[in-house]
Amino acid sequence: MKKWFFSLVILVLLGYGVAQNPLKVFTEKPPVDNQAQEGIPQRNELTLKVTKDQIYKGNLLLVNKDHPVPPGGKESEAANLFQHKELVKGFGLLDNTIRLSPSLVQKFSTMIGAAENEGISQFLISSGYRDDKQQNQLYQQMGAEYALPAGYSEHNLGLSLDIGSTQAEMNQAPEGKWLKKNAGRYGFILRYPKDKTAITGIQYEPWHFRYVGLPHSAIIQEKNFVLEQYLDFLKEQKTITTTIDHQTYEISYYPVSKNTTIPVPENGRYEISGNNMDGVIVTVFS
Repeated sequence: MKKWFFSLVILVLLGYGVAQNPLKVFTEKPPVDNQAQEGIPQRNELTLKVTKDQIYKGNLLLVNKDHPVPPGGKESEAANLFQHKELVKGFGLLDNTIRLSPSLVQKFSTMIGAAENEGISQFLISSGYRDDKQQNQLYQQMGAEYALPAGYSEHNLGLSLDIGSTQAEMNQAPEGKWLKKNAGRYGFILRYPKDKTAITGIQYEPWHFRYVGLPHSAIIQEKNFVLEQYLDFLKEQKTITTTIDHQTYEISYYPVSKNTTIPVPENGRYEISGNNMDGVIVTVFS
């Protein structure tokens, strides 16, 4: 009887732990399948021709001092949020110049909606998409230590935003602490952490968040990577499988030279993103 009761208590405690920490990330290389090696495919696949311009499209583009925003890679759908109040839900704006694409605003709103359910609600956006003129002005004002020249900033790409709090600075505010812990669940990453300045070349910016999408954001957060490290990790591993909240993903890196043929599922969802360097990442949802 005592043994049965003790086992029940352990099961309850384990269930409580899962409820408290629902985001579970398991990443590994896919197991070798002997049947697949003998020519029997695990799933029906098509071959897709990828041209070199695909390297410069997608949510995983690396933009830094060594890799500028590619031609045609700049945001073309950024809307002035002050003029589109229907997009502003649950957050404030620092001024009337903030621009973001509606799709990115929607993803941000979903994330802070989850924060509001936990009593964290004093968010504001202090910067979004910047064109070359705005970025150059900032670069002249702030200098190379705190800003990048036009064409080398993620803000020129349109996938980043600076998030603030009406209560305190982001490294102290509840909003900043919540995002640092939870952004990976919603496709966002803290782009310039304090302990990664030697890799990113950028000082700690607790307000700067970048959209990369799931499952990538969850892996980056779980492994304490920055985007540079994650893209190197994928190139080294070639293919990994990841399970996040019972959803399985297979992520593969393919180098691209001129036209390259890659396998994709015949029936099923997949996404392709370039890395802005030398290849593409294919993410298969299963």
